[in-house]
Amino acid sequence: MSPADAPAYLPSGTVYGTLLNFRGEWNAWASQMQAAPYQAAPHAPVLYIKTANTWSPSGADIALPHGAQSVEIGASLAMVIEQNMPKNPANIAYTATNLIANWVLLNDFSLPHSSFFRPPIKFKCHDGFLGIGSHLRSAAELGDPVLCKLTVRVNGALVQVLDFAQLRRNAAQLLADVSEFMVLETGDVLMLGCDVCADGKRPLARAGDVVELCVPGFAPLVNRIVSSRMPSSPVAAP
Repeated sequence: MSPADAPAYLPSGTVYGTLLNFRGEWNAWASQMQAAPYQAAPHAPVLYIKTANTWSPSGADIALPHGAQSVEIGASLAMVIEQNMPKNPANIAYTATNLIANWVLLNDFSLPHSSFFRPPIKFKCHDGFLGIGSHLRSAAELGDPVLCKLTVRVNGALVQVLDFAQLRRNAAQLLADVSEFMVLETGDVLMLGCDVCADGKRPLARAGDVVELCVPGFAPLVNRIVSSRMPSSPVAAP
């Protein structure tokens, strides 16, 4: 079966986003890190979950929540875990080589918000708020993602370029640091993070806009933003 004939990918596990893993994003929020309630920069990776109601395949329309005028674009590459990750692995290189099965393009949409703290679900988990690339690329094919650049276009116009050489934690280090406080399981998906533009913000999309993410070797991830319709609400908190 050719990649074009293969069924579109959907995650079989939990999808985790990662905050503050690009140097630009870290620098944009650095001045707020000493403020309450934490009064210090985070030492461990800051993660959040993109619940299953957010998952949208490439080509799907994504509706603005009622009353929203725009969404933030959160372009990212994400690793798909091949086997349960041991806690506190002794060998970081082993962790990356043996636990990452594939990579996938993701678009982590969210409502605009003004906090670098772990974002409430009301910003991140509205229906359809995670664009998912149609197919996977194996870890062996991709190699080291720090060599990749991801372009973001809105209606064909270039609005952002992500350089994964600007990660604060590369894939191996991110996995090792996450393993200190939790275990990723087979089929789980972990984003490397989403960067900001030169103004310290993420690019926006509005109703009618077509958002396209491209990385060489991957099929483009394309979603169209459409006007709000009811109901559209975040998943209920546990």
